[in-house]
Amino acid sequence: MRASRPRVWTLRPPRAQAPAGAERQAFIAACEALLADVLRPRLLPVVTPTAWNYPVSLHGAYAGGRYRFITRYRSGWPDNLGEEFDRPFARVDRMGPGDFTVQWMRHTGAWWPLRTGLALEDALHVVATDGILHDSFA
Repeated sequence: MRASRPRVWTLRPPRAQAPAGAERQAFIAACEALLADVLRPRLLPVVTPTAWNYPVSLHGAYAGGRYRFITRYRSGWPDNLGEEFDRPFARVDRMGPGDFTVQWMRHTGAWWPLRTGLALEDALHVVATDGILHDSFA
């Protein structure tokens, strides 16, 4: 008979909660406005081709109470010239009514909490101004 592993209680991190109806539309609209009015003009005013991977556009995606801010890159390497790929750089999670968390994607591909317990306006301000989220544009 095989010995079973002992059961261990662990803490599960809180999960994003998807808003319904008008609140969802307001959340998406606020994130899209941040992209159009602040992030695109400041971080990517012109596309400058290089011999390496270079950013060509910024866009966003909403799914399940989370809004991801994504950079689309184009390859300048000779062996795969012109291929494009997406790399998220920030995410805003709705943890509850009026409670948002800003996360950034580490080089390992894991999301890491940057600021928690924020109002939506404050969360979007962090996305717009925090330098750790914009390192790839420097």
